[in-house]
Amino acid sequence: MFKRITLFLLTNLAVLALVSIVMAIFGVNPSTFAGLLVFAALFGFGGSLLSLFLSKWTAKRFSGALVIAQPRNETERWLVETVRRQAQAAGIGMPEVAVYDAPEINAFATGANRNNALVAVSTGLLRSMDRDEAEAVLGHEVAHVANGDMVTMALLQGVLNTFVIVLARVVARALSQYMGRDMGGMAYFAVVFALDMIFGLFASMIAMWFSRHREFRADAGGAALAGRHKMIAALERLAQNHGQNTLPKQIAAFGISGGIGHGLKRLLMSHPPLEERIAALRAAPPEALREGVLV
Repeated sequence: MFKRITLFLLTNLAVLALVSIVMAIFGVNPSTFAGLLVFAALFGFGGSLLSLFLSKWTAKRFSGALVIAQPRNETERWLVETVRRQAQAAGIGMPEVAVYDAPEINAFATGANRNNALVAVSTGLLRSMDRDEAEAVLGHEVAHVANGDMVTMALLQGVLNTFVIVLARVVARALSQYMGRDMGGMAYFAVVFALDMIFGLFASMIAMWFSRHREFRADAGGAALAGRHKMIAALERLAQNHGQNTLPKQIAAFGISGGIGHGLKRLLMSHPPLEERIAALRAAPPEALREGVLV
């Protein structure tokens, strides 16, 4: 946990320092609206794009995933060959294939480039799923890569970050003017911080809505690559998975398995409920699966 917090702080400090240097070089004043917009865009996109470019390293570092450079047994050979075949069918470059030690049934894909990605499966998945189910899970992850979901998510997050930064400061300045006096430094930053949290919550809801939508598309892609019945069987097996999701927060949204939530918590879920995903696959016409679209 300490290492994660340290990395998060160092990443944000690095982005803030870079943004400050760039703005100083070009003479951009962050106290003006145009300057604020530039600052927000640089900081908002800087963090999300940096996370994207470091995503493979982060995933390996925090999950402990070991890339299969040379298959050591028949299972690893099957994993590599299955991903290779699916990547060719999806028209993407061969991803790195890795295994990470975790008790639950799960897998994830990440990477800044659809031709230079990482697909990893848990040891729990290899123990609990048969080959047909595992093939469907791999197809789901390859579909994420082929759809460019990691890049799209980073760009969306950049837009949302920019929106939150700008709106929080504009509203704080408007409140200051409405009160008829300038807020003190600490008071202003306290209001900005509170508004960042409030608007950030709504931004997270939008990001998680997109995340849930892309899971339906990846399910369709997995069905197209491995077969509808295999994808449904894999999701049904996941529904029996009662283990805790041990994926780090940085990559949890890219796993095939998500949590369970109701009410407000449901709006912040990265994955739709498994029963909804299974129902969507069962009801999908063949052409929807060929196009990789369920909803």
